[in-house]
Amino acid sequence: MKFLVLWSLEQNLLSDAMVRAIARMPEYGHRMEQEGKVLMRYHVVGAHGGAWLYDVADHEEFERLLALAPVFNFARYTIHPLADMTGRPDDD
Repeated sequence: MKFLVLWSLEQNLLSDAMVRAIARMPEYGHRMEQEGKVLMRYHVVGAHGGAWLYDVADHEEFERLLALAPVFNFARYTIHPLADMTGRPDDD
């Protein structure tokens, strides 16, 4: 299953804990890419957050990985489950 996750930081929650969480995000993202759980990571230009494409076995794995993100408690998420569009039109 693939999920597109758009996340943005809640700047009103800025604290030392949030700064430390942000500093841990690159290592977390790299580890998720190495494990094949995140296919791509993008910074959204002009925003405080990103767009990540997760590829996981099921919804439960996705929720677990998202909850493990260092900024989980400091971010707002928009989550889009994705479906493949690999079907070919009939040649009738």
